[in-house]
Amino acid sequence: MKKAVTFGEIMLRLQPPSYERFLQAGSFDAVYGGGEANVAVSLSQLGAEAKFVTRLPANPLGFACRNQLRGWGVDTSDIVFGGDRIGIYFCEKGASQRPSNVIYDRAGSSAATATRADYDWERILDGASWFHFTGITPALGGENPAIVFDACETAKRKGVTVSCDLNYRKKLWTRERAREVMEKLCGYVDVLIANEEDSADVFGIRAGGSDIEGGRLSAEGYADVARQLTERFGLTAAAITLRESVSASVNGWSGMLYTGGKAYLSTKYTINIVDRVGGGDSFGAGLIYSLLEGRAPQDAIEFAVAASCLKHTVEGDFNIATAAEVEALVKNGGSGRVQR
Repeated sequence: MKKAVTFGEIMLRLQPPSYERFLQAGSFDAVYGGGEANVAVSLSQLGAEAKFVTRLPANPLGFACRNQLRGWGVDTSDIVFGGDRIGIYFCEKGASQRPSNVIYDRAGSSAATATRADYDWERILDGASWFHFTGITPALGGENPAIVFDACETAKRKGVTVSCDLNYRKKLWTRERAREVMEKLCGYVDVLIANEEDSADVFGIRAGGSDIEGGRLSAEGYADVARQLTERFGLTAAAITLRESVSASVNGWSGMLYTGGKAYLSTKYTINIVDRVGGGDSFGAGLIYSLLEGRAPQDAIEFAVAASCLKHTVEGDFNIATAAEVEALVKNGGSGRVQR
Protein backbone atom coordinates (compact mmCIF):
# COMPACT_ATOMS: atom_id res chain seq x y z
CA MET A 1 0.00 0.00 0.00
CA LYS A 2 1.23 3.52 -0.77
CA LYS A 3 2.31 5.75 2.11
CA ALA A 4 0.30 8.72 3.37
CA VAL A 5 1.76 11.47 5.58
CA THR A 6 -0.46 13.68 7.74
CA PHE A 7 0.58 16.81 9.65
CA GLY A 8 -1.10 18.73 12.47
CA GLU A 9 -1.66 19.02 16.20
CA ILE A 10 -2.75 16.16 18.44
CA MET A 11 -4.26 17.08 21.79
CA LEU A 12 -5.28 15.55 25.08
CA ARG A 13 -9.08 15.24 25.17
CA LEU A 14 -10.75 15.44 28.58
CA GLN A 15 -14.42 14.48 28.73
CA PRO A 16 -16.97 14.02 31.53
CA PRO A 17 -18.08 10.39 31.84
CA SER A 18 -21.04 9.33 29.72
CA TYR A 19 -23.25 12.35 28.94
CA GLU A 20 -22.53 14.37 32.07
CA ARG A 21 -22.19 18.12 31.72
CA PHE A 22 -19.06 20.03 32.71
CA LEU A 23 -20.88 21.39 35.79
CA GLN A 24 -21.61 17.84 36.98
CA ALA A 25 -18.23 16.27 36.31
CA GLY A 26 -16.20 14.93 39.21
CA SER A 27 -13.73 13.28 36.86
CA PHE A 28 -12.73 13.31 33.21
CA ASP A 29 -11.98 10.49 30.80
CA ALA A 30 -8.72 11.08 28.91
CA VAL A 31 -7.93 10.16 25.31
CA TYR A 32 -5.82 11.73 22.56
CA GLY A 33 -7.02 13.09 19.25
CA GLY A 34 -6.72 15.72 16.54
CA GLY A 35 -7.79 16.05 12.92
CA GLU A 36 -4.72 14.81 11.06
CA ALA A 37 -3.80 12.26 13.75
CA ASN A 38 -7.32 10.84 13.48
CA VAL A 39 -6.82 10.44 9.74
CA ALA A 40 -3.49 8.66 10.25
CA VAL A 41 -4.92 6.19 12.79
CA SER A 42 -7.92 5.47 10.59
CA LEU A 43 -5.71 4.90 7.55
CA SER A 44 -3.56 2.50 9.53
CA GLN A 45 -6.60 0.51 10.67
CA LEU A 46 -7.83 0.30 7.08
CA GLY A 47 -4.49 -1.24 6.11
CA ALA A 48 -2.59 1.72 4.68
CA GLU A 49 0.92 2.85 5.64
CA ALA A 50 0.43 6.09 7.57
CA LYS A 51 2.85 8.57 9.15
CA PHE A 52 1.82 11.38 11.49
CA VAL A 53 4.02 14.45 11.95
CA THR A 54 3.67 16.93 14.80
CA ARG A 55 5.54 18.58 17.69
CA LEU A 56 5.00 17.32 21.25
CA PRO A 57 6.50 18.22 24.62
CA ALA A 58 9.30 15.99 25.87
CA ASN A 59 7.40 14.93 28.97
CA PRO A 60 5.31 11.88 29.97
CA LEU A 61 2.15 13.23 28.30
CA GLY A 62 3.99 13.77 25.02
CA PHE A 63 5.56 10.32 25.19
CA ALA A 64 2.23 8.68 26.09
CA CYS A 65 0.59 10.37 23.12
CA ARG A 66 3.33 9.12 20.78
CA ASN A 67 3.08 5.63 22.23
CA GLN A 68 -0.67 5.49 21.70
CA LEU A 69 -0.22 6.41 18.05
CA ARG A 70 2.42 3.72 17.71
CA GLY A 71 0.01 1.25 19.26
CA TRP A 72 -2.43 1.90 16.42
CA GLY A 73 0.28 1.21 13.85
CA VAL A 74 1.10 4.81 12.92
CA ASP A 75 4.68 5.76 11.98
CA THR A 76 5.78 8.35 14.56
CA SER A 77 9.44 8.55 13.55
CA ASP A 78 9.20 12.19 12.44
CA ILE A 79 7.44 13.55 15.51
CA VAL A 80 9.50 16.44 16.89
CA PHE A 81 9.88 16.94 20.64
CA GLY A 82 10.08 20.43 22.07
CA GLY A 83 8.03 23.18 23.67
CA ASP A 84 6.32 23.25 27.03
CA ARG A 85 2.91 21.61 26.79
CA ILE A 86 0.44 19.49 24.90
CA GLY A 87 -2.76 21.20 23.79
CA ILE A 88 -5.93 20.20 25.66
CA TYR A 89 -9.57 20.28 24.73
CA PHE A 90 -12.57 19.59 26.93
CA CYS A 91 -15.53 17.90 25.25
CA GLU A 92 -19.04 17.78 26.68
CA LYS A 93 -21.05 15.31 24.60
CA GLY A 94 -24.48 16.48 23.52
CA ALA A 95 -27.65 14.44 23.55
CA SER A 96 -31.06 14.87 21.97
CA GLN A 97 -31.68 18.63 21.67
CA ARG A 98 -28.63 19.61 23.77
CA PRO A 99 -25.61 20.22 21.51
CA SER A 100 -22.06 19.17 22.26
CA ASN A 101 -19.73 21.80 23.69
CA VAL A 102 -15.96 22.09 23.22
CA ILE A 103 -13.58 24.28 25.22
CA TYR A 104 -10.00 24.67 23.97
CA ASP A 105 -6.92 25.08 26.13
CA ARG A 106 -4.23 24.96 23.47
CA ALA A 107 -2.56 28.38 23.46
CA GLY A 108 1.23 28.11 23.58
CA SER A 109 1.23 24.38 22.88
CA SER A 110 4.25 22.61 21.41
CA ALA A 111 2.53 22.40 18.03
CA ALA A 112 1.43 26.04 18.07
CA THR A 113 4.96 27.27 18.86
CA ALA A 114 6.73 25.12 16.26
CA THR A 115 9.13 26.74 13.81
CA ARG A 116 9.90 26.03 10.17
CA ALA A 117 13.30 24.68 11.22
CA ASP A 118 11.60 21.87 13.16
CA TYR A 119 10.57 19.98 10.02
CA ASP A 120 12.71 18.64 7.18
CA TRP A 121 9.95 18.12 4.61
CA GLU A 122 12.32 16.89 1.93
CA ARG A 123 13.17 13.92 4.13
CA ILE A 124 9.74 13.52 5.77
CA LEU A 125 7.95 13.23 2.42
CA ASP A 126 10.53 10.96 0.83
CA GLY A 127 8.70 7.92 -0.55
CA ALA A 128 5.24 9.32 0.24
CA SER A 129 2.35 9.19 -2.20
CA TRP A 130 -0.05 11.42 -0.27
CA PHE A 131 0.15 14.43 2.07
CA HIS A 132 -2.83 15.55 4.16
CA PHE A 133 -3.47 18.55 6.39
CA THR A 134 -6.50 20.47 7.64
CA GLY A 135 -7.38 24.13 8.01
CA ILE A 136 -6.94 23.73 11.77
CA THR A 137 -3.15 23.58 11.50
CA PRO A 138 -2.48 26.99 9.89
CA ALA A 139 -5.16 28.40 12.21
CA LEU A 140 -2.82 27.69 15.15
CA GLY A 141 -0.90 30.78 14.10
CA GLY A 142 2.76 31.55 14.71
CA GLU A 143 4.87 29.96 11.99
CA ASN A 144 2.31 27.24 11.26
CA PRO A 145 0.93 28.82 8.07
CA ALA A 146 4.49 29.02 6.69
CA ILE A 147 5.22 25.45 7.84
CA VAL A 148 2.20 24.16 5.93
CA PHE A 149 3.28 26.17 2.86
CA ASP A 150 6.71 24.53 3.08
CA ALA A 151 5.15 21.08 3.28
CA CYS A 152 2.79 21.69 0.35
CA GLU A 153 5.52 23.16 -1.85
CA THR A 154 7.77 20.19 -1.16
CA ALA A 155 4.95 17.74 -1.79
CA LYS A 156 4.10 19.27 -5.16
CA ARG A 157 7.74 19.30 -6.20
CA LYS A 158 8.06 15.63 -5.30
CA GLY A 159 4.86 14.64 -7.12
CA VAL A 160 2.95 13.85 -3.91
CA THR A 161 -0.85 14.20 -3.99
CA VAL A 162 -2.05 16.86 -1.52
CA SER A 163 -5.40 16.81 0.28
CA CYS A 164 -6.92 19.30 2.69
CA ASP A 165 -9.97 19.27 4.91
CA LEU A 166 -11.04 22.91 5.29
CA ASN A 167 -12.21 22.33 8.90
CA TYR A 168 -12.95 25.97 9.71
CA ARG A 169 -12.83 26.64 13.47
CA LYS A 170 -14.19 30.06 14.45
CA LYS A 171 -12.63 29.74 17.92
CA LEU A 172 -9.16 29.69 16.32
CA TRP A 173 -9.29 32.41 13.65
CA THR A 174 -11.54 34.81 11.79
CA ARG A 175 -13.21 34.12 8.46
CA GLU A 176 -11.11 36.88 6.92
CA ARG A 177 -7.81 35.40 8.09
CA ALA A 178 -8.93 31.90 7.14
CA ARG A 179 -9.77 33.03 3.62
CA GLU A 180 -6.47 34.88 3.23
CA VAL A 181 -4.39 31.83 4.19
CA MET A 182 -6.50 29.02 2.73
CA GLU A 183 -6.87 30.79 -0.62
CA LYS A 184 -3.10 30.47 -1.05
CA LEU A 185 -2.77 26.97 0.39
CA CYS A 186 -5.57 25.55 -1.73
CA GLY A 187 -3.54 26.40 -4.81
CA TYR A 188 -1.40 23.38 -3.88
CA VAL A 189 -4.33 21.06 -3.13
CA ASP A 190 -5.46 18.22 -5.38
CA VAL A 191 -8.33 16.87 -3.27
CA LEU A 192 -10.33 19.29 -1.12
CA ILE A 193 -12.73 18.11 1.61
CA ALA A 194 -15.38 20.33 3.17
CA ASN A 195 -18.67 20.10 5.02
CA GLU A 196 -21.93 21.95 4.48
CA GLU A 197 -20.63 25.10 6.22
CA ASP A 198 -16.88 25.26 5.51
CA SER A 199 -17.12 26.49 1.93
CA ALA A 200 -19.44 29.29 3.02
CA ASP A 201 -17.37 30.29 6.06
CA VAL A 202 -13.99 30.29 4.31
CA PHE A 203 -14.71 31.13 0.68
CA GLY A 204 -18.23 32.56 0.73
CA ILE A 205 -19.52 29.78 -1.54
CA ARG A 206 -23.00 28.68 -0.43
CA ALA A 207 -25.28 25.85 -1.48
CA GLY A 208 -28.64 26.98 -2.79
CA GLY A 209 -31.77 25.19 -1.62
CA SER A 210 -30.33 24.05 1.72
CA ASP A 211 -31.34 24.74 5.32
CA ILE A 212 -28.52 23.48 7.56
CA GLU A 213 -30.28 24.23 10.86
CA GLY A 214 -33.50 22.64 9.59
CA GLY A 215 -31.69 19.53 8.39
CA ARG A 216 -32.54 19.98 4.70
CA LEU A 217 -29.64 19.72 2.22
CA SER A 218 -29.76 20.12 -1.55
CA ALA A 219 -27.60 17.67 -3.51
CA GLU A 220 -27.77 19.93 -6.55
CA GLY A 221 -26.70 22.93 -4.51
CA TYR A 222 -23.66 21.13 -3.12
CA ALA A 223 -22.70 19.79 -6.53
CA ASP A 224 -22.52 23.42 -7.61
CA VAL A 225 -20.38 24.27 -4.56
CA ALA A 226 -17.98 21.44 -5.46
CA ARG A 227 -17.87 22.61 -9.07
CA GLN A 228 -17.01 26.17 -8.02
CA LEU A 229 -14.28 24.96 -5.65
CA THR A 230 -12.84 22.70 -8.37
CA GLU A 231 -12.73 25.49 -10.92
CA ARG A 232 -11.38 28.06 -8.46
CA PHE A 233 -8.41 25.97 -7.35
CA GLY A 234 -7.87 23.55 -10.25
CA LEU A 235 -8.71 20.55 -8.06
CA THR A 236 -8.66 16.94 -9.17
CA ALA A 237 -11.60 16.28 -6.85
CA ALA A 238 -13.76 17.97 -4.22
CA ALA A 239 -15.57 15.99 -1.54
CA ILE A 240 -18.37 17.29 0.66
CA THR A 241 -19.85 15.65 3.73
CA LEU A 242 -23.59 16.17 4.13
CA ARG A 243 -24.90 16.12 7.69
CA GLU A 244 -28.64 16.41 8.32
CA SER A 245 -28.94 17.22 12.01
CA VAL A 246 -32.22 15.89 13.39
CA SER A 247 -30.77 16.27 16.89
CA ALA A 248 -27.43 15.91 18.68
CA SER A 249 -28.18 12.17 18.87
CA VAL A 250 -29.61 11.44 15.41
CA ASN A 251 -28.07 12.60 12.13
CA GLY A 252 -28.53 11.80 8.49
CA TRP A 253 -25.09 11.22 6.98
CA SER A 254 -24.00 11.10 3.35
CA GLY A 255 -21.38 12.55 1.06
CA MET A 256 -20.58 13.75 -2.44
CA LEU A 257 -17.48 13.41 -4.58
CA TYR A 258 -17.10 15.76 -7.52
CA THR A 259 -14.50 14.82 -10.12
CA GLY A 260 -14.22 14.88 -13.88
CA GLY A 261 -17.12 17.33 -14.10
CA LYS A 262 -19.55 14.89 -12.45
CA ALA A 263 -21.00 14.60 -8.93
CA TYR A 264 -21.24 11.20 -7.24
CA LEU A 265 -23.67 10.98 -4.30
CA SER A 266 -23.41 8.25 -1.66
CA THR A 267 -25.96 6.22 0.21
CA LYS A 268 -27.47 8.17 3.14
CA TYR A 269 -27.30 6.61 6.61
CA THR A 270 -29.37 7.53 9.65
CA ILE A 271 -26.94 7.45 12.58
CA ASN A 272 -27.68 7.15 16.29
CA ILE A 273 -24.53 8.86 17.50
CA VAL A 274 -22.20 7.48 20.16
CA ASP A 275 -19.41 10.01 19.49
CA ARG A 276 -19.32 12.34 16.50
CA VAL A 277 -15.83 13.73 17.12
CA GLY A 278 -13.57 12.57 14.31
CA GLY A 279 -16.47 11.83 11.97
CA GLY A 280 -15.15 14.10 9.25
CA ASP A 281 -11.61 12.84 9.74
CA SER A 282 -12.71 9.23 9.25
CA PHE A 283 -14.47 10.31 6.06
CA GLY A 284 -11.23 11.89 4.86
CA ALA A 285 -9.27 8.74 5.70
CA GLY A 286 -11.76 6.55 3.88
CA LEU A 287 -11.56 8.78 0.82
CA ILE A 288 -7.75 8.90 0.83
CA TYR A 289 -7.59 5.11 1.25
CA SER A 290 -10.00 4.58 -1.65
CA LEU A 291 -8.24 6.98 -3.99
CA LEU A 292 -4.83 5.53 -3.15
CA GLU A 293 -6.27 2.14 -4.10
CA GLY A 294 -7.48 3.54 -7.42
CA ARG A 295 -11.18 2.96 -6.75
CA ALA A 296 -13.79 4.43 -9.08
CA PRO A 297 -15.46 7.64 -7.83
CA GLN A 298 -18.75 6.03 -6.79
CA ASP A 299 -16.95 3.25 -4.93
CA ALA A 300 -14.66 5.79 -3.27
CA ILE A 301 -17.46 7.97 -1.91
CA GLU A 302 -19.47 4.96 -0.73
CA PHE A 303 -16.45 3.64 1.18
CA ALA A 304 -15.62 7.02 2.72
CA VAL A 305 -19.17 7.63 3.96
CA ALA A 306 -19.53 4.10 5.32
CA ALA A 307 -16.21 4.40 7.18
CA SER A 308 -17.37 7.65 8.74
CA CYS A 309 -20.77 6.16 9.58
CA LEU A 310 -19.01 3.49 11.64
CA LYS A 311 -16.84 6.08 13.40
CA HIS A 312 -19.95 7.77 14.80
CA THR A 313 -20.55 4.54 16.77
CA VAL A 314 -17.06 4.48 18.34
CA GLU A 315 -15.99 6.35 21.50
CA GLY A 316 -12.97 8.63 21.23
CA ASP A 317 -11.42 10.51 18.33
CA PHE A 318 -10.04 7.50 16.46
CA ASN A 319 -11.93 5.31 14.01
CA ILE A 320 -10.84 1.73 14.56
CA ALA A 321 -12.96 0.18 11.82
CA THR A 322 -11.23 -2.21 9.43
CA ALA A 323 -11.61 -2.17 5.66
CA ALA A 324 -13.56 -5.44 5.89
CA GLU A 325 -16.04 -3.87 8.33
CA VAL A 326 -16.50 -0.87 6.06
CA GLU A 327 -17.00 -3.08 3.01
CA ALA A 328 -19.58 -5.12 4.90
CA LEU A 329 -21.57 -1.96 5.67
CA VAL A 330 -21.40 -0.85 2.04
CA LYS A 331 -22.53 -4.27 0.85
CA ASN A 332 -25.10 -5.25 3.46
CA GLY A 333 -26.47 -1.97 4.74
CA GLY A 334 -26.74 -0.82 8.33
CA SER A 335 -29.09 -3.24 10.07
CA GLY A 336 -26.66 -3.68 12.98
CA ARG A 337 -27.41 -7.39 13.30
CA VAL A 338 -25.06 -9.41 15.48
CA GLN A 339 -22.18 -10.95 13.54
CA ARG A 340 -21.79 -14.65 14.48
